[in-house]
Amino acid sequence: MSDIKVPELGESIIEGTLTSWLLSEGSSFNAGDNLAEIETEKITIEIPAQSAGKITKILANEGSNVKVGEVIGEFENIDVPNTVDQTKTENNKATPTSTDKSSLNNDTQKEEKSVLNDKPLLPNFDNNLNDKDEKIVPMSKLRQTIARRLKDAQNTAAILTTFNEVDMSLILAMRKKNQASFQKKYGVKLGIMSFFLKACVQVLKEIPEINSEIFEDKIIYKNYFDIGVAIGSDKGLVVPIIRNVEKLSNAEVEKSIIDLANKANSNKLSMSDLSGGTFSITNGGIYGSMMSTPIINPPQSAILGMHSIIERPIAVKNKITIKPMMYTALSYDHRLIDGKQAVTFLVRLKEILENPKID
Repeated sequence: MSDIKVPELGESIIEGTLTSWLLSEGSSFNAGDNLAEIETEKITIEIPAQSAGKITKILANEGSNVKVGEVIGEFENIDVPNTVDQTKTENNKATPTSTDKSSLNNDTQKEEKSVLNDKPLLPNFDNNLNDKDEKIVPMSKLRQTIARRLKDAQNTAAILTTFNEVDMSLILAMRKKNQASFQKKYGVKLGIMSFFLKACVQVLKEIPEINSEIFEDKIIYKNYFDIGVAIGSDKGLVVPIIRNVEKLSNAEVEKSIIDLANKANSNKLSMSDLSGGTFSITNGGIYGSMMSTPIINPPQSAILGMHSIIERPIAVKNKITIKPMMYTALSYDHRLIDGKQAVTFLVRLKEILENPKID
């Protein structure tokens, strides 16, 4: 008999939440098959089998907190025939036996479990109390981390936000004109984000304070440009990093964004995808936001907020014309960045975006 243990979860992470068993007791598996999923404060990690075998006992229920090295199940080594995949699929679809109903496919039980102590919050809970339809679910590790980090940012940084607007006419026209040839050549669509990332890098080179961070009583100036791009996944907001954006073409940036979005939505982001970053961009416009004040992603000192492109009447050379306009917002740490630098950042960003080019 062998143990199924919680593997290393990443630097400084010692525990996580066992979100799901991918196999039930009695199920057979091959080496490399994933047995369970554990959600940490940053990513979801799968536990792969090191050898072929069969699960004999599940020791940790779904929804429970588990620590690195903890034994969460037992298995026996077996020689698995080639039909194991079919057997495994049938086992996954099978109705749980009486011995594993408490740990598998029991949504009601999971919803009423506390993520902190794995004990029922209210065994006598009445969903119809006061004629209200309510349910209790544990807050995920990722959501707990998002809440803590955003609050920490507000508590430690002197955050201000400044605004500007960008005429998106030329970028939209350039995308329309070059979309077919760009997609044929690079296998990816020409999006708006690559223009913004590359423009940000250009301005960050001009205003290095915005690409720096405060460490104790020192300022760390960073001469590289690892840009975080906020992505809303099913489990919450994550900010994976695109490395060395200054060296990338528009096509390479667009491919990187798609790759990270796919990894985020399939829980495949690694610690390296989320670590570091010198500046961040969040695009609330994809959800219809017209204006917002984004929160800094510490220890970074600034974040750019993009918003919806809306056709609005604009005065141009004493005439009123309709233009596709976007409000931009820069939230920044006033301890390090002065208002002049923040305003200059958005002015220069506007100038670059209104005279776009494709690399």
